[in-house]
Amino acid sequence: MSRRSRAREIVLQVLYQDDLNPDQPENIRIRFINARLNYDRELIEFAEQLLEGVRQHQTKVDERLEETARNWRLSRMAATDRNVLRLGAYEILFSNTPDRVAINEAIELAKRYGTNNSSQFVNGVLDRLMSNKVKSEKKNGRQSNAD
Repeated sequence: MSRRSRAREIVLQVLYQDDLNPDQPENIRIRFINARLNYDRELIEFAEQLLEGVRQHQTKVDERLEETARNWRLSRMAATDRNVLRLGAYEILFSNTPDRVAINEAIELAKRYGTNNSSQFVNGVLDRLMSNKVKSEKKNGRQSNAD
């Protein structure tokens, strides 16, 4: 597992905890991230950027996922799948991570933490999200980070 993949894994665990236990003190989350990433400053900064980005853009990310995941509401998804999708969608929509990398990383997290069908579900939703983003950018005359 690459170092950044490990950071994403830890961010997923924190997002999952946020989802199920939103009242947990922030200092516990910070200690968890630091300890799990072996106090590696570079990785901790990457993880914190991802976590803060997902949190900051969660409303927009959730809206886009609801639009994209046909016949599925986020509240009806498994918590693991929902948070893998949030992380992947944030990277596709708001970060400099290449879209295909974001999708592949999300698929690997879904394989590791989800059910037997999670990776296919995550792949389908994020691939559709990426396609919609690329179409929108081409329509508006901008280049996608997936190109």
